[in-house]
Amino acid sequence: MSTAELSAPPPQDCPGTSSEAAGKMDACAGCPNQRICASSPPQPAVDPDAAAIAERMLPVRHRVLVLSGKGGVGKSTVSSQLAWMLSRGGFDADPNAGDDAAGGDDDMDLDPDPEADAWDVGLVDIDITGPSAPRLLGAGAERLQRTASGLSPVFVSDTLFAVSVGFMLERSDDAVIWRGPKKNGLIKQFLRDVDYQPTDVLLVDTPPGTSDEHISIVQLLKQANEITAQHPEAAATHAGSKFGAVIVTTPQEVALADVRRELNFCRRVGLPVLGIIENMAGFVCPGCSINTDIFPATTGGARSLAQDFDVPFLGSIPIDPRVAKACDEGRPIADACPTSPATIAMRRIANKLKEVLES
Repeated sequence: MSTAELSAPPPQDCPGTSSEAAGKMDACAGCPNQRICASSPPQPAVDPDAAAIAERMLPVRHRVLVLSGKGGVGKSTVSSQLAWMLSRGGFDADPNAGDDAAGGDDDMDLDPDPEADAWDVGLVDIDITGPSAPRLLGAGAERLQRTASGLSPVFVSDTLFAVSVGFMLERSDDAVIWRGPKKNGLIKQFLRDVDYQPTDVLLVDTPPGTSDEHISIVQLLKQANEITAQHPEAAATHAGSKFGAVIVTTPQEVALADVRRELNFCRRVGLPVLGIIENMAGFVCPGCSINTDIFPATTGGARSLAQDFDVPFLGSIPIDPRVAKACDEGRPIADACPTSPATIAMRRIANKLKEVLES
């Protein structure tokens, strides 16, 4: 549906005339176009930049959005540490052994080859107003550079690069005060203009909720995938590639309620859910190793939620103050606390995610 067919200009909070939620959200109440939008089937227009995005995405095998229904569940921490883990490899572990929050390092051995199983990983931070990837990766002083082939991402290591609005700010504490259209424009620029190198998995750290940024990134990547699938030569290079979401939550019901909305959002927009990660699943005392539930899972936690929605449960990560310290310092927890239950749990989750992507 084009805006020319509407009886009045769409309001500022409009979910989009091509959205499945058009005419059905609270923001639509009182809008002159509500009946028109609600009665018309959604017809997402193909973005004019979709072909350019498809070409940029050709070197990328898997695209994974990291989502959360609410803020404060540690989504950015999980995103950055997953990126570190997947990009470094070097562990030989049974991903199905001892997957409780407390973990245990009896089945987690360092591989003789520290680069074994390492993937080429990219982390794109589209949390425009709260970019944390530069600090979490220890690259706060770096900046995106423009070259003849496009924007060059910031390489944190030989196998890990990052893209974030934080790399474009003059000062790290500068506030980004943008409305939806400008934020969506920057997301499109990250997909269309960045010179992506051959990459095994591109992790996209998103803001909380189901807002403009989420709709934009899903539509742009889905349309790019459809364009790729129409070209036999390009489709052959992407055989077996996956596009989906990983959901991060904490165990308590107030967080799970928001995650249910996130899961329903994924269903509505046709975004496959690759798995759920439960963060802050108890506190393991570094001295006595006793596990204490800080956020009680009164309704069964993320494991039960995954069963209800028939999606994979990737694992639980306990609280460890050393993880927070490592993130503040921009270090991988595998270096800061290699035998921590949180590190072991994160390693198992990385292995399970690799299995899901390669299945």
